[in-house]
Amino acid sequence: MITAVTPTAPALQTPSTPQSPRWQQLWREAVRDPRELLALLGLDPDAMGVSADAATQFPLRVPRGFVARMRHGDPADPLLRQVLPLDAEMQPMPGFSLDAVGDGAARTGHGVIQKYRGRALLVATGSCAINCRYCFRRHFPYAEETAAAAGWREAVALIGADASVDEVILSGGDPLSLATSKLAELTGALAGFSHIRRLRIHTRLPVVLPERVDDALLDWLAGLPWPLTVVLHANHANEFDPSVDAAMARLRQAGATLLNQAVLLRGVNDSVDALAALSERGFEAGVLPYYLHQLDRVQGAAHFEIDDDRARALHAGLAARLSGYLVPRLVREVPGDSGKRPL
Repeated sequence: MITAVTPTAPALQTPSTPQSPRWQQLWREAVRDPRELLALLGLDPDAMGVSADAATQFPLRVPRGFVARMRHGDPADPLLRQVLPLDAEMQPMPGFSLDAVGDGAARTGHGVIQKYRGRALLVATGSCAINCRYCFRRHFPYAEETAAAAGWREAVALIGADASVDEVILSGGDPLSLATSKLAELTGALAGFSHIRRLRIHTRLPVVLPERVDDALLDWLAGLPWPLTVVLHANHANEFDPSVDAAMARLRQAGATLLNQAVLLRGVNDSVDALAALSERGFEAGVLPYYLHQLDRVQGAAHFEIDDDRARALHAGLAARLSGYLVPRLVREVPGDSGKRPL
């Protein structure tokens, strides 16, 4: 049975100590009650369609710094819509499943997913600093399937034995929710494999909790023996602020190439204006647009879906407005395909 509740990383359950990194303290202080979140924004929970069942199935978690970027008094705020558990999530919809992208079928080992030639994706952890309501892994069995379990041994052994793997991808959950020492443990074990040529990290933390980009993380990143790509995840221009800009600058100084992948979401970024603003604001922070994903059809996310014809029209409008390097590729992930499918 796939559990829908994302477990909290053990390191974040311990009491705060003077030695705890500041980002961990801020994580512990994240808003977890929908009513508190709405009160902070001056909104009436009874008028918002908030679902206690949805919040139980997939708990609310949102850092207070991200809440501060939401518009006070606006029930349609695009950042709020991404995190607020609603009644709509509990409505069963045909075509929406627990495993929308075929992760289960692509599993090759404990926490290891291999869908595309030459790449191994490690589900490093189930923890995230923010729980996005459209998350395609919101039903993933993280308790049984994380690559960090048992000191990464099975994941490292699988990668070491497969010389066709030249790129390792850290995903989750959010890999940067792990302690830097834990991440260094993995990369130290991988460093002996000459067939690995690139490392990629998929993360939302530098956007939603920019304090995670601390000195210890930067020292680790700067010391990696491979070219590094950090794929960020922002869906709206309002997710960027000066603290995020500073985090992006520090990541670039550590040698990371920064890309952004967004999800096309109804009520969040489903206009040419919103998509153009996202690309332009991200580029100001040193982040290049990468993918614009059509929604993965995971149970609980149907209220965010936009049909393909509308998605193509939005993408065409974006391409007509912006320089080519600011236009992300419009794609969908289809289980069994050899790569993302262009639309």
